[in-house]
Amino acid sequence: MGLFFQIHPETPQLRLVRQAADIIENGGVIVYPTDSGYALGCALGEKNALERIRRIRKLDDSHNFTLVCKDLSEISTYARVDNTAYRLLKHHTPGGFTFILKATGEVPKRLMHPKRKTIGIRVPDNAIAMSLLETLSEPMMSVSLIMPGDEHPMTDPYDIKDSLSNDVDLIIDGGYCGMEPTSVIELFDEEPVILRRGLGDTTAFE
Repeated sequence: MGLFFQIHPETPQLRLVRQAADIIENGGVIVYPTDSGYALGCALGEKNALERIRRIRKLDDSHNFTLVCKDLSEISTYARVDNTAYRLLKHHTPGGFTFILKATGEVPKRLMHPKRKTIGIRVPDNAIAMSLLETLSEPMMSVSLIMPGDEHPMTDPYDIKDSLSNDVDLIIDGGYCGMEPTSVIELFDEEPVILRRGLGDTTAFE
């Protein structure tokens, strides 16, 4: 059975955050809060953890995962960021956006879009997620916690515990954190393209 940590949503307890980071770095799968709902996360290079997440969500191999990063410098390691994209990212991170960018060679091939070689990247505006990312040495692979057959992500940590405690290594209770999906913005051509309107204000990209 997985662990269940109650972490303060504004002032995360560093002892618990470090334990969560250790679980991720040792190949574990966690449920953690973001600004757009709860998500499943694991370490970047952990293929077995990735497959566990696919089984939980019943995802096929074509589903794209997101790289959750702590800041712009980390983004630029894993994605190609030109001057225009840099300015837009600087003004809209952290926040409720997922940005689709051209991947660099640092991204495992299984995470890229197979034809376009792109990757979805985001910096969540959530104190627990950011504290976790600051503790880790690299981004997390992540996907929203939407169970098979559901339209919306799970929002109640105790419901998540009842459903998933045998399938994940840790559930972080960070309280209610919303359920609106991120806005998705493509940022690798000359003009930004809005692929989905969601939590983030897309006015600047129109």
